[in-house]
Amino acid sequence: MRFLIVDDSNTMRRILVNTLRKLGHDDFVEARSGREGIERLAESPVDMVITDCNMPEMDGLAFVRAVRSNGATRHLPVLMVTSNAAAADILDARSAGITSYVVKPFSVETIDAKIRASLKSE
Repeated sequence: MRFLIVDDSNTMRRILVNTLRKLGHDDFVEARSGREGIERLAESPVDMVITDCNMPEMDGLAFVRAVRSNGATRHLPVLMVTSNAAAADILDARSAGITSYVVKPFSVETIDAKIRASLKSE
């Protein structure tokens, strides 16, 4: 599987890459903002998107809406990994079209379970 990891934090992108490697995945494309994420999707196909919510230029919700509005990417499972834990934040993310939601901090097991569930639901 190939993942697009979209997060403005280099540290969080490294954590996600390391987590995915522990799960046996080693094919990644990275972006620092939603706008850059859209560019990466146009350049290289992926099987799943993992995105933060709070980012500059284009936040995670706008990014997910852009992914869902594009016929070439609307089918992709999108996992949002964020520190936003309020019920309203989760509802906003669901309305934007995310497949699943993880609140930071997270465990390897949580990411694994969310990826598996997201792939089944798509």
